[in-house]
Amino acid sequence: MNESGAHSGSAVNDPGANQGGDVTGLAEDIVIAGAGPVGAVCALALRQGGLDPLLLEARPENAPLNDRRTLALSYGSRLLLERLGVWSQITQATPITRIHISHKGGLGRALLNAQEEKLPALGYVLRYGELAQALMNALRDTGVRMRFGVQVKNTNTGRQAAELELNGESRDCLRTRLAVIADGGRGETAAPAKWSHDYAQVAVVAEVKTELPHHNLAYERFTPNGPIALLPKDDGYALVWVNAPGEAARITQLDDATFLAELHTAFGGRQGRFLSVATRGQFPLKLDYRGSEAGAHVVRIGNAAQTLHPVAGQGFNLGLRDAWELAQSCLETAPESLGSSAQLARFAASRRRDALPGMGFTDFLVRTFSTSNPVLHHLRGLGLMALQALPPARHFIARRMLFGKNG
Repeated sequence: MNESGAHSGSAVNDPGANQGGDVTGLAEDIVIAGAGPVGAVCALALRQGGLDPLLLEARPENAPLNDRRTLALSYGSRLLLERLGVWSQITQATPITRIHISHKGGLGRALLNAQEEKLPALGYVLRYGELAQALMNALRDTGVRMRFGVQVKNTNTGRQAAELELNGESRDCLRTRLAVIADGGRGETAAPAKWSHDYAQVAVVAEVKTELPHHNLAYERFTPNGPIALLPKDDGYALVWVNAPGEAARITQLDDATFLAELHTAFGGRQGRFLSVATRGQFPLKLDYRGSEAGAHVVRIGNAAQTLHPVAGQGFNLGLRDAWELAQSCLETAPESLGSSAQLARFAASRRRDALPGMGFTDFLVRTFSTSNPVLHHLRGLGLMALQALPPARHFIARRMLFGKNG
C-alpha cells in the first residue's frame, strides 16, 4: 500500500446539468479514494466528528501491511495522530531531538534543538508499515466503512454531485457530494501538474549503522551532488543519499564495503565509521504541484495535490495536514453544502498558504545547496552561520517545519 492504495482519476468531466441538478438517489456524502495514511487520517477525523465517509482501497482486504519504507513524522503530525487515538499504537518510533545542518567543504553549520523549542522531539522516524497498520486498526475500531479491491477509474462532476466510475471487484458508479482524491497522484487519469520540475536527481535509500550511537541526532548534509540525510532509526540510521541518476545507479550496485567507504567520503566522520548497510533502494525526485482544486465536488489531498523533494522532510507531513484540515472543513460545513464551490474555494486558499511556502522552501534548499558555484558556496556558509547565531531565525524555521502555516 502506497500513500493511498486506490488509483483514482483526478481529471474531471462535467456530464451536464442532468447529472448535477438533482441529488435524489445520491448514495454518499463523502467518498475518499485511497486508504493510505493520508486518506485514512481524513476518514478517521471525519468519523471522529460524526460524519460517515466511505473509504475505497485498491488493494485486497487481507494484503499484509509490512512495508519497511521509512517515514519522518514531524511533531505536528504526532499531535494529529494523538487526537485520532493512533499514536499510542506506534511502538517503534525513534525520536529526533536535534538536527545538525551543514554543507560539505565549507564553514558554517546550524543546530535545531527540540529543547530550544520546548518540545519533547522535533520529529519521529518509523516504518511506513507500522503506521499503516495502526491506522487500519483504528479505521476498523471506529467503524469507518471500507471497500477493498476497488479503483476509481474516472470522476465526472455536475452542479451538485460527483460521479465516480469504479473499476475493480465490481464495475459500478457512486454519486457523492464530495469526492476526495487521496491516491498519491497515481490515478490512471491523474491531472497534469500546474507546476513541475525534474531535479535530475535520484535518492538512494538504505539503513546503515555507525560506529557511534546516534543519540537521537539527525543530519542534513549538503553536497554539490545533493543532500545526504541521516535519520536516527532504532539503533542505526535511515539514509537518504541524493545524487545524479547515473551516479545513484552506480552506488546502489556497489558491494557493501565500497558503498560504506564512499558514503564516509561523502558524509564525513561525524558518526565515526559506517559499519553496515541494508535494504538499499532508489527513487527519482521531482516537484509536482496540482493543488487541491480538482473540479466541482472533487478535491485532492496529499501527493495527489503536491509532491515535494524529500529535503527537510516536508511532503508527507504536508499531506497529513491536508487530510486533517479537509476533515475540519467538512465538519464546519452544512451537510447539503458539502463539496460546494464555496467550501472547496476556502479549503484551497487555506492549503495554498501552507503548501506554497513549503514547496518554495524545499526548492530553494535544493537549488541553492546542490551546486558547486563558489559564490553560492560562501553564501551558504554565511547563511548557516547566521542561522546558528540568530535564535529567532532558528525558531521560525523549526516551527514552519513542524507545524506548517500554523507554526
